[in-house]
Amino acid sequence: MTDQFENKAVTADANEAFATFMRGFEHYKAENDLRLKSIEAGRGTDVIVEEKMARLDAALDAAQKRMDAFAVKAGRPSLGTTAADPEAVEHKAAFDAYLRGGETTGLRGFEKKNMSSVAGPDGGFLVPVPAEREILRRMSAGSPLRALATVRETSTATFKRAYSPTGPAAGWVAETAARPRTNAPVLADMTFPTMELYAMPSATQTLLEDAAVDLEQWLGEEIETVFAEQESAAFVNGDGTTRPQGFLTPQKVPNATATWGRIGYLATGTAGALPAAHPSDLLVDLVHSLRAGYRQNASFAMTRRTQSVIRKLKTTTGEYLWQPPTMPGGSASLMNFPLIELEEMPEIAADSFSIAFADFRRAYLIVDRTGIRVLRDPYSTKPFVLFYVTKRVGGGVQDFEAIKLLRFGTA
Repeated sequence: MTDQFENKAVTADANEAFATFMRGFEHYKAENDLRLKSIEAGRGTDVIVEEKMARLDAALDAAQKRMDAFAVKAGRPSLGTTAADPEAVEHKAAFDAYLRGGETTGLRGFEKKNMSSVAGPDGGFLVPVPAEREILRRMSAGSPLRALATVRETSTATFKRAYSPTGPAAGWVAETAARPRTNAPVLADMTFPTMELYAMPSATQTLLEDAAVDLEQWLGEEIETVFAEQESAAFVNGDGTTRPQGFLTPQKVPNATATWGRIGYLATGTAGALPAAHPSDLLVDLVHSLRAGYRQNASFAMTRRTQSVIRKLKTTTGEYLWQPPTMPGGSASLMNFPLIELEEMPEIAADSFSIAFADFRRAYLIVDRTGIRVLRDPYSTKPFVLFYVTKRVGGGVQDFEAIKLLRFGTA
């Protein structure tokens, strides 16, 4: 009953935050229309108006963050195991005993019963499967790319997939004509090694002895946010050596010369800014630089601050390119394409790649090695108990044609 009342309160708060955001956006549009009319009339921009626009931008961003927080909270169910699965209940009970007192008998018995090893070479035990899946699902809210990209699970340290840079061989023939042999397809391997991500939350003995506290729930809440933040940064800018390879890491070349293994980009023609004349045309060009097969499922990606620049743009018919969410918990759109916020992308600066347009499901692959492992350490920082939690994840671009970038530079 408490959860029901809490959910209703969260929904009411989310609706209120959404209404506040929409009122702010209407005010923003009115002020920006006055600013644009002043520019068109040749009077330039007023410093006071620009300062007011900056305050309205900040207010919109704050309202958006508030809405996002409510959306995450509303979509965060318990990590508890359903009573319909006796084996899962058994695993949960054994895992709870390990977290509270370091008792390993139950987990080792579970390991023997399932004829599999749940203890790694460095010690520790795996989080129960239902909790692991829910942690990964909840991490998607804090790591937007995880919700959009292709995600694969593997039981090995490296995931491999074959690809053909030239595509399959094909040709046209008449109904009764001979079928000449086509060239053999060229195949190569793409490898996605998994890297170790760790967190080390601590707990007091009082917390561990409190039977009312669901330690599995507590542990999930402690690690999901930090894991999501670390993942999100790696999926954008990771070096591919100690972290997954980010989609901004491969070589970037002008779109006209883009080949497999390189990501194509368009340049604004102005260092650190959009062109002064018809800036919206550049976004149209970016959209159409992506092939139609990718474009239909594509999304824009940028930071909130970059959005504040794009938010001012209008079409030749006076419509705003950027549109707010249509409902609480929804996402904004740009030119009718979904817009995701990736705060790890670079802010607008000279030669920065601050806007991406991609079919991320086809462009980027995330590889999860099965299992989130926990090692209990009651000795290092007495009287606190540390929980060394590790997860192995990899990632990288799997289709270089499915992503295009906008570079804020002259070439």
